[in-house]
Amino acid sequence: MQLKRHSLLESVINVAVGYGVALVSQIVIFPLYGMEVPLSANIQIGIWFTAISIVRSYVLRRAFNRWTDR
Repeated sequence: MQLKRHSLLESVINVAVGYGVALVSQIVIFPLYGMEVPLSANIQIGIWFTAISIVRSYVLRRAFNRWTDR
């Protein structure tokens, strides 16, 4: 059984790594499609994608728990 603080640490690290991957991906991929986006905008876009990902993950986790608890 994982301790609550370990679960929290895992979640924080997962979100931080996801944010980093999103930011680097945007910096690399956007120019391939002719989109020149300033770093500040890339940071903001990454924050939006991260927030959306957290909500998505939470909703899916709660739904999965509901389905499996029946």
